[in-house]
Amino acid sequence: MIAIIDYGAGNIKSVEKAIQALGKEVQITPDPEQIRSADHVILPGVGAFGDTMKRLTDPGLDEVIREVVSRGTPFLGICLGLQLLFDSSEESPGVPGLGILKGRIRRLPEGDGRKIPQIGWNDLTLQGDGGRLYAMDPSMKAEPYVYFVHSYYLEAEDPGIVTATCSYGATVHASIESGNVFACQFHPEKSSSFGMQMLYNFVNI
Repeated sequence: MIAIIDYGAGNIKSVEKAIQALGKEVQITPDPEQIRSADHVILPGVGAFGDTMKRLTDPGLDEVIREVVSRGTPFLGICLGLQLLFDSSEESPGVPGLGILKGRIRRLPEGDGRKIPQIGWNDLTLQGDGGRLYAMDPSMKAEPYVYFVHSYYLEAEDPGIVTATCSYGATVHASIESGNVFACQFHPEKSSSFGMQMLYNFVNI
């Protein structure tokens, strides 16, 4: 079973529908035991960094996340779910993130006619082969194009975990892989067949 962590955020149903389309059993749940017993765990997210960390820490879901990650359960963070894995965010000064990975979340720079938040499609530059989420037909990943909705972006401390970048006034660390932990700033569930292939790869790890 694949658990999608429910902490009261929106946009969770679209992830659920994408996983169901892949023929996998999926459960949206806030229950720690269901999350612990899942074969794969997904942390999607929209909203503010500080508010979301409170929604996770108040019921103890932050410790559940650290536990399943430490046990080696395949874990995927999407959008805000990526940002929460790191140390801190300029969106919420003084609020610590989960600290599972090292890095900080910075605000996208304004200027040159860029709209903040970035809403829409952007192309990726894969780092090496992109890692396990990008294991697909070469023709599919020749020009990867994915859907973003964000005002903040990851600056990872270790460039070795970065599997793809994009440019939007800054070099955005758009996806990462570190052991059993995967995350992407963009929305694979909204990124057409390319994103669905990424989700397929994740749920079959």
